[in-house]
Amino acid sequence: MEFYFLALLILIMAAALGSGYPVAFALPGAAIITIGLAAGAGYIFAGSTDAYFHSGGPNQWLSAGVTNLRGVYWEVERDTLIAIPLFIFMGIMLQRSKIAEDLLVAMAQLFGPVPGGLGISVVFVGALLAATTGIVGATVVAMGLISLPAMLRNKYSPSLATGTIAASGTLGQIIPPSIVLIILADQLASATDQASTARKALHKEATGELSMPSVFDVASTSAGEMFLGAFIPGLLLVGLYMAYILVFAILRPKLAPAVPYEGKYDTTFVKTMLITLVPPLALIFLVLGSIIAGVATVNQAGAIGAAGAMIMAGYRLPKAGKSLYYPALLAIAALTMIGFVLANFDMNVKSIQDSTDMLGIILGAIAVVMLLVALVWSCWRVMNIEDTLAGVMLETAKTTSLVFIILLGAAMLTAAFRAFGGEELVKEFLLSLPGGFWMQFFIVMLVIFILGFFLDFIEIAVVVVPIVAPILLADPEANITAVWLGVMIGLNIQTSFLTPPFGFALFYLRGVAPAIVKTVQMYKGVIAFISLQIAALVIVGLYPPLVNYLPNRVSFLSESSPPPRNPKLQLCLEDYVGQQLAQSTATRDAISAARAMDLSVLPKDLAGDLTDGFDAADTALVELDSAFASADEVSAAADAYRPQQKVVRAIEKKVRRAEAHAKELSTTISRMRDESQASARAALEAEVAVLQAEIEHLKSEIPASWAEVNGTFQKLTKAENTARTKYRRAADAAYEAPQAVLAVLDANDDFAAMEQQLRDMKATIMTVPEKEAEGLVNDLAKAFGKIEGAGDVKKALGKARKALKAKTPDRDKAMAAYDDAVAAYEAQLGWRASADSALRSGLTVYVDGISDTLGVRQQPRFTREQALEMASCTSYHRDISLNF
Repeated sequence: MEFYFLALLILIMAAALGSGYPVAFALPGAAIITIGLAAGAGYIFAGSTDAYFHSGGPNQWLSAGVTNLRGVYWEVERDTLIAIPLFIFMGIMLQRSKIAEDLLVAMAQLFGPVPGGLGISVVFVGALLAATTGIVGATVVAMGLISLPAMLRNKYSPSLATGTIAASGTLGQIIPPSIVLIILADQLASATDQASTARKALHKEATGELSMPSVFDVASTSAGEMFLGAFIPGLLLVGLYMAYILVFAILRPKLAPAVPYEGKYDTTFVKTMLITLVPPLALIFLVLGSIIAGVATVNQAGAIGAAGAMIMAGYRLPKAGKSLYYPALLAIAALTMIGFVLANFDMNVKSIQDSTDMLGIILGAIAVVMLLVALVWSCWRVMNIEDTLAGVMLETAKTTSLVFIILLGAAMLTAAFRAFGGEELVKEFLLSLPGGFWMQFFIVMLVIFILGFFLDFIEIAVVVVPIVAPILLADPEANITAVWLGVMIGLNIQTSFLTPPFGFALFYLRGVAPAIVKTVQMYKGVIAFISLQIAALVIVGLYPPLVNYLPNRVSFLSESSPPPRNPKLQLCLEDYVGQQLAQSTATRDAISAARAMDLSVLPKDLAGDLTDGFDAADTALVELDSAFASADEVSAAADAYRPQQKVVRAIEKKVRRAEAHAKELSTTISRMRDESQASARAALEAEVAVLQAEIEHLKSEIPASWAEVNGTFQKLTKAENTARTKYRRAADAAYEAPQAVLAVLDANDDFAAMEQQLRDMKATIMTVPEKEAEGLVNDLAKAFGKIEGAGDVKKALGKARKALKAKTPDRDKAMAAYDDAVAAYEAQLGWRASADSALRSGLTVYVDGISDTLGVRQQPRFTREQALEMASCTSYHRDISLNF
C-alpha cells in the first residue's frame, strides 16, 4: 500500500503544479494531504494509523517535516542561506540602476564590427550580469528590451537573437555568485553526511572491519567551494556560446551581420567604456576575488556585493553634476586606506604596544568611517530618486520569501516521500541498474533534465537532490566529490530555463519580444544553446578537474590548508615523491653525503639515532619502490578481479535486502498475537519461508572460487598497504632524526648561557634551607628541560631535588647528584661545540636535500609547488570500489 500512497503523493503534487497552484504551498500541501489520507485509510481498513507507512506513523513523519522546517532556520551550520537575500539585493539594485543597460550598449559598440558581434556582446554582458546579479528573469527582460530590437533592426535571425538572449540570461544559474549554487551546497551538506554513513556501512559489510579508513570517506562541500567549482564550467559555457555565434555568423553572415560603430574611437569612447565596464568588473573582482582568496566567506562576499551595488547606483541614478562621483570616490579612497593599514599595521586592538600600532588603528577607524559615509550618502541618493531603494527592498523581500518558502515546503515533501518508502524505492532502482555508477548517474541526470521541462530550478534542487545525492555520493566506484556533483546538477538544472513548454527564460522573453517574433522561432532558437549546455555537461563530466581543481587550489594555498600528513593526501603525496625521485638524484646524493659524515663527535645515543635515521632513508626508498610495484600488481589483477567482485557484491546486496525484508516480516509476525490474525500471520510466515529459500538460492549463486579469488586479491592490496605504511614510517624517521640533532645544536647558545646558574646552585644546595633549595633546584631543572638535548643534566638535577625533598633531606646525596649534573653539563659543552662545527652544515644539506621528498610529511604545510601538485592530483576521481 505504501507504493500507492507514494504515487498519490506525486500525483497530487503534479496536479497542483499543473493547475498553477503556487509551488510554495503545493509541495507541503501534497505532503500533508497524503500523510493524512494514509493515516485515515490505515485506521479504517487496518485498525492502525501506522499501517500504510514504510516505517513509523503520521505523527513521526509530520514531526520530521516540522523538524526539517526548523532546521532551515535554526541550524547554526546552515548560515550560508543568509547570502541569498544579499545577492538578490545586489542583483535587483544593479538592474534598477540601469547598469545592465549601460553594459549592453557599451558592449554592442565594442563588439558590433565583429561578425555576430551583437550576439557576442549579449553573451558577454550576460556573463557579467550573471557574476553580479544572478537573477534570470531580470537579466532576460533587460536584455530583451535593449538588445532584441537592435538585433532585429540589424537583420539578425529572430531565432538566433532570441536564443542568444534567453541562453545568456540563464548564465546566472551557473556563474557565481548564484542562488542555485547556494541552495545546492546547502542540500549537499546534509547529503554527504548520509552518504558517509552509507559508505561506512558498505565497507563494514564488504570487509568486516568496524572502522573505515578516512581516505575512503565522503567529503562535504560549501557554498564557497561550489562558487569556485562552477567558475571554470561557467566560463566554458560562455566560450561555447561565443564560439557558436561566431561560427554561425561566419557561415551565414546574412543572419548575423557585423554592425559597424557609427561614432569615433576617441578619448570620449574610451572614457565611456572605462566608466561603464570598470565598476562592474571591480565589483565582480571584489565579490568573487574575496571568496577565491579566502579573505571573505560567502555571506561576507554577499555583503560586499550589496554595498558595491548601492555605491554604483548612487552615481548612476542621479543627474550629472560636480558631486556625482563623490560617494564612489570616497569609497575607493576608504578601501585603499583600509588595504594600506592592513598591509602595514597590526590591526588587533588588544595588541597595541606603541604609537605605531595606535596610528594604524586610528587610520583604520578613519577609513571605516569614510566607507560608512560613502554608503549612507549613496543610500540617501537611491532612497530619494524614484523611491528606488524601497522598490529594491520590496523585490528582495518577495524573492527571498519565495525561495525560503519553497525550501520549507520541500522539507515537508521530502519527509512524506521517505514516509512511504520512496527513498528506498529510488535507491533500490538505482542500485539494481546494470552498468554501475555511471548508469545511475546518467539516469539521474536524464530525470533532472526531463523535470526541467516542467519544474523550476528550486523545486528540482530541493526535492530531487536530497533523494539521489546520497546514493551517488556513497558509491565508491566513481568516488565523486560533492562539489563536482553539485556543479553537474547545476549545469543540468540550467537547461530548465530554456526547455519548453515551461522554460521560464522563454516566458520572460516572450513578454517583452515584439509580435513579429513568433514563439516557434524562440523555441527553435534555444535548441542550439540547449545542445551547447549538454555539451558543456559532457565535457565537465569527462574531465572533473574543471570543477575540482580551483577549490582544491584555493584550499591548499590558504592559511588553513590541510597538513601534509592528512591521510587523504598520502597516495597523491607518494606519487609526487616518486616523480621527484625519478627526476632528480638530489635525495640519494644527500643520503650518500650524510653517510660520509663522522659522527664520532656525538654521544653514542645521538650518533645511533642519526645512523638509524640514515638507514631509514634507504629503507624508505626501497619501500616506496615496493609500494609502486605492489600497486602495479593490484592494477594488473584488478581487471580479472573486478567482474567477479561486481557479480558477488550484487548478489550480496540482494541477500541483504531479502534478509532485511524477512527481518521486518518476522518483527510484524511477533506482534500478531491475536487469534483473529492467524490467517494473516500464516501468510506472512509463508512469505518469510519464501524469502529464506530465496536467500539460500542467492548464496548458492556465489562462485565457489570467490573465497580464493578474493583472498588472493586482498593479499595483494594488503602488501601494497603494508609497503606504503613502512615507507611512511621510514620516511618520517629519516627526517626526524637529523632534525632532532639540529635542534640540539641550535640550542647551544641557550645551553652555554645556563653555566653560571648551574655553578651558583652549589652554594644554594649547601647553605639555603632544604625546602627553599628544593624549589630553586626544581626551577633550574625545568629550565634545562626546555633546552633540546639537556635531558641528562635535568635528570641529575631532578635527583638532587628529590634528595632535598625527602622526609629526611640529604644534602650530601643532593651534592652528589649535583656533581653528576655538572659533569654531564661539562661533557655536553665539549661535544656540542665540536658537533656544531663538524656536523651542522652536513646535516643542513641532508635535511634540505630530502625535505621535498622523504621529509615532506614532516613539513608544517605544503610549499606552493607541492600545493599545486596536490590540487591537481586530488582533482581527479579515484575509483576505490576494489576496497569494498
